[in-house]
Amino acid sequence: MGRNVILVTGAGTGIGKLTAQSLAEAGHIVYATMRDVDGRNKPRADALRALADTQNLQLHPLELDVLSQDSADAAAATIVREQGRLDAVMQNAGHLVLGPTEAFTPEEMMKVFDTNLFGAQRVNRAVLPYLRQQEAGLMLWVSSSTTKGGFPPFLGPYGAAKAAMDSLAVTLAYEIARFGIETSIVVPGAFTRGTEHFPSAGKPADTERAAAYARYDGVMDRIGERLSELTPDEATPQAVADEIVRIVALPSGERPMRWVIDFVGDGAREVLEVSERMRIEFARRMGMGDLLEARVKR
Repeated sequence: MGRNVILVTGAGTGIGKLTAQSLAEAGHIVYATMRDVDGRNKPRADALRALADTQNLQLHPLELDVLSQDSADAAAATIVREQGRLDAVMQNAGHLVLGPTEAFTPEEMMKVFDTNLFGAQRVNRAVLPYLRQQEAGLMLWVSSSTTKGGFPPFLGPYGAAKAAMDSLAVTLAYEIARFGIETSIVVPGAFTRGTEHFPSAGKPADTERAAAYARYDGVMDRIGERLSELTPDEATPQAVADEIVRIVALPSGERPMRWVIDFVGDGAREVLEVSERMRIEFARRMGMGDLLEARVKR
């Protein structure tokens, strides 16, 4: 297996952190990016540096705030300057919010989209010029089974933002295929243990509007609890990290466009099997079958 230079966004906690560590342990050169590495996230960055020193890993914490184009540009430039190339980008940064959809102001929803969707686009604009010039690379997206599977209420802004990000990833896959850039979309199901996703979830600022939904209190309060009850003990975010390590290690041309890691059985796997088949069939009917696989067209 070759050693890849990999950028991971949102690597301070959860799936991002676990995957960055696992990729480094597999022998890759990993830049574990997060915002405020010299401030709020300094303890997390220091912990990754300590792990890298102890295990002799190529694991490098790096400042990247997906809310800033300048920050994304600087991170990509730093990696290419230090390594001479960039082989894979893991679009993982995201933020969960919980609450009645009505209670979120449009401005609050825009902030959710800013992290989950526009943040990914800032990273796209930072890294794709290098990947296009190389005519090789892997864009690896961490989506969510909420985009196609069943999911509980009160996740409205988050579900909408993740669905938009997933759609962006699919569209972009066609547009970068002729530059030899592959796309893999990893689709985790619900994980209530091993991440800070639910404990750190945002709430709507309009508490009065949220209180109007008091008749749903039993539903809202039990979302995390019910998901935990449905989740087997062996279901941890490490399973997602392990699958990403496996996908990265596959030869170019053999990486899957979609891969679902779901222990709850929310139906996303079944729906995506159908939608992926129809996507492929329609692309071929449109005469764009060559865009289904990454290859350089000269």
